Amino acid sequence: MSDTSYNQFCPVSMAAEVICSRWTLLVLRELVLGSRRFNELRRGLPSMSPALLSKRLKDLEAAGIVMHVAAEREPGALEYRLTEAGNELRPVIEAIGVWGHRWVTTEATLQNLDANLLMWDIRRNINANPMPPGRNTVQFIFNDRPPSERNFWLIVEPGNEVDLCLIDPGFDVDLYVSTDLRTMTEIWLGYMAISRAAENGRLVLTGDSKLAGDLRSWLKLSVFAKLEKKVA
Repeated sequence: MSDTSYNQFCPVSMAAEVICSRWTLLVLRELVLGSRRFNELRRGLPSMSPALLSKRLKDLEAAGIVMHVAAEREPGALEYRLTEAGNELRPVIEAIGVWGHRWVTTEATLQNLDANLLMWDIRRNINANPMPPGRNTVQFIFNDRPPSERNFWLIVEPGNEVDLCLIDPGFDVDLYVSTDLRTMTEIWLGYMAISRAAENGRLVLTGDSKLAGDLRSWLKLSVFAKLEKKVA
């Protein structure tokens, strides 16, 4: 047995040896949420080194939880997918998220602000249906962040995946969303209503009136936002 083994035959112990090493649950979270390519996984795990991500993926492959396969829509490209064993972990990952949202305090959660992770999460939860037809460009401006984390652009076009840009894409901006990172995180997690943030001046929307008026419709919020919080 390795030094990291619990040396117990209990199924909980054996499962923990596979999925409870540092970062592994978060890699699984990203796969459950739909990330497939290595760079997509990296964007959802901005603080994880590429070398460690590669190692964790290899460990999950060896455990039969992840497979590395040819991409369906791009010849020559490879992507990661959950196996049958990996898919059985979906409710486990979701249950951990539910528990964390309900029982970890709001203040403890908001001590871990991350603009890149927040915007990547927002990017994959955009509902394009209420948006005006054609391309829509939304610029998020976090006034309290350094220049490298201040501006993000979401490009929403019919028939394409929502694109998140860290550099100005050169398109006319249809809506500017100006706020601070804590406020946007509170909105995303369901801690604060969009209307309240706007009334308090913590969220300022400038540009297309329809996009601004329908913000709550196309910004779907975190999958955990609707859950009741058990601790403040």
